[in-house]
Amino acid sequence: METQTQKRITVTLQHQKILKKRHTREAVLRRAKRRWAPIPCSMQENSLGPFPLLLQQVQSDAAQNYTIFYSISGRGVDQEPLNLFYIDKDTGNLYCTRPVDREEYDVFDLIAYASTADGYSADLPLPLPIKVEDENDNHPIFTEAIYNFEILENSRLGTTVGVVCATDRDEPDTMHTRLKYSILEQTPRSRVFFSVHPNTGVITTVSHYLDREVVDTYTLIMKVQDMDGQFFGLVGTSTCIITVQDSNDNPPTFRQNSYETSVEENAYNVEILRIPVEDKDLRNTANWRANFTILKGNENGHFKIVTDEATNEGVLYVAKPLNYEENHQMILEIGVNNEAPFARDVITRVAAMSRALVTVHVKDQDEGPECNPAVQYIRIKENSALGTEANGYKAYDPETKNGNGLRYRKLYDPKEWIRINEISGLVTLSKPLDRESMAPQNDLYNITVLATDQDGRSCTGTLAVHIEDINDNAPEILQDYLIICKQKMGYTDISAVDPDEPINGPPFHFSLEESAPEINKIWTLNRINDTAARLSYRRNAQLQEYTIPITVKDRAGQAATKILRVNLCDCTHPSQCVSTARSAGVALGKWAILAILLGIALLFSVLLTLVCGIVSARKGKSFPEDLAQQNLIISNTEAPGDDRVCSANGFAVQNANNCNHGICGTMSSGVRNGGQETIEMVKGHQTLDSSRCSGHHRTLEPCRGGHGETETCRHTYSEWHNFTQPRLGEASIRGHTG
Repeated sequence: METQTQKRITVTLQHQKILKKRHTREAVLRRAKRRWAPIPCSMQENSLGPFPLLLQQVQSDAAQNYTIFYSISGRGVDQEPLNLFYIDKDTGNLYCTRPVDREEYDVFDLIAYASTADGYSADLPLPLPIKVEDENDNHPIFTEAIYNFEILENSRLGTTVGVVCATDRDEPDTMHTRLKYSILEQTPRSRVFFSVHPNTGVITTVSHYLDREVVDTYTLIMKVQDMDGQFFGLVGTSTCIITVQDSNDNPPTFRQNSYETSVEENAYNVEILRIPVEDKDLRNTANWRANFTILKGNENGHFKIVTDEATNEGVLYVAKPLNYEENHQMILEIGVNNEAPFARDVITRVAAMSRALVTVHVKDQDEGPECNPAVQYIRIKENSALGTEANGYKAYDPETKNGNGLRYRKLYDPKEWIRINEISGLVTLSKPLDRESMAPQNDLYNITVLATDQDGRSCTGTLAVHIEDINDNAPEILQDYLIICKQKMGYTDISAVDPDEPINGPPFHFSLEESAPEINKIWTLNRINDTAARLSYRRNAQLQEYTIPITVKDRAGQAATKILRVNLCDCTHPSQCVSTARSAGVALGKWAILAILLGIALLFSVLLTLVCGIVSARKGKSFPEDLAQQNLIISNTEAPGDDRVCSANGFAVQNANNCNHGICGTMSSGVRNGGQETIEMVKGHQTLDSSRCSGHHRTLEPCRGGHGETETCRHTYSEWHNFTQPRLGEASIRGHTG
């Protein structure tokens, strides 16, 4: 122990050892070397006693000079499990009070203390571990009470089935936990099929003859033993259930090698036979379900065979009607296999596909006419003369092999071009045939024909009329109007089509009409391909719209001429020229504008002549002296405004303030309301002023800003009064005095 304080003391040596108590002020001399150390200690698990059981004695060197008291602490003393250990405080003897289970507590770490009577620590605390020695008191236990494994039948030798595992609570890496596995029992015991590895617990097959159809489940009793499998080791057991899974190792087989059945002719979609098969594999699996195939005898597709999912039988059907006159009986070879392929290990052990023969007897029926083939073809030239005859559809009676006694009738004729002779079936043209009018154009004109026997039984067939083309259509240019931008384009392309067959169609020959020499001087036409040409203009071409006659001819000489409008325009894109053309279409020409101006001038001349003539006819009358006090009103409407009278064409009558001599202002037209002229002279507004200037009457002054043409004539104010006075009436003129 480390020295904390050193001091010199007086020691008296005597032969008799005398223990003394340490004075409270006296320090215990401690060495740098420890004076006590842990003593290895252990105890046996599940010890039988007697208890308390002495384990060891703890002593301190300080006990040689002082009275020392011992104590302990730790798990088993003041921690769970409580009071398992205790120490004699005077002697230092350590005791155990009861048995201990190592699997619960494998070691106890105690702390021992040495102290004087006054509580002073004589030494540092001493770690005191107590190990519990293991005893083989635990059986090995499998991780599962029942193991379930699966393995495919006919598996190869050494195939792993599964792994079993056990545990032992005893001390690891000792003989108590060294385990060995083995198989105690196999059920059924017919043959040993499985083994287990003694150390790893892996179960494998020792035979490749596992057959689910013989035994589908095996039960193994597994054993595990500790002490490395020695006879005195402890043992644990478990059950292992191994299920053998099905593989397709059994092919389906027919119960018979041959079958017979019968069916009436012309019947179809009817079941005629059920064929059962046997298969030992697991039911309702792909290894059990059967697939049937008709191997021979069904080259024309008259039969089909399907599998009934519920019974696994093959069901044979007639898919197409049978003809007794052609075949009285038919022999089919049927094969069967499974949905799943055979297991590779059993392919060499199984036979080939199971086969069976089926004989089908066809029963005769008294049947009606037969339309065979369903489509019959004839050829008629296009535009043939009305009444032209051709072969029609021919049906026959299968019993007599001829068409005697049959009657024919047309069921469908799209364009009503054909008539059918009821007895012979011959066809006659009722209208000209036009190949190009058919839609779609496939050169075949289909007519549906009904053939009926004397008993009313019938069949239908199709008469396909191939219309042979003749060159009855000239090629046609597709374009009508073209725009050429002279700034960007030096030519334009045109194309043509011909609805006739190719033999009467392209290559086409394009040419300009010779009757238009002016056009030929400006335009040229060159071939591009069989159906197109290029129209080009010369440098001297003017910007305008041209009408160009172009003739196009097919290879057979059929030709047609078309007037093509070509607009040679000053543009960069054709759309600009289209906009210009539209604007020009609504503009007025120079002659139209001149005609409008002349019409306006003539209208004003007539009005002006009328007004001046009326005014000049009224001369020699003067206004009365009191004119200034009178109101002159010729009106059937209200006055239009202050000091002026406005006409419908914009003229106004103003105050006459000029001192001209005898000048009369006239208006081209008066204000009209309801077709009557309106002239107002209102007192107070001084529309007409009667004051005199230099001995002359003041005159009317023409309004400014009018749209019509005006003329002046010399009339006095009194003459104007003489003109208006008779129209007023006596009731309209009142004298004013003063």
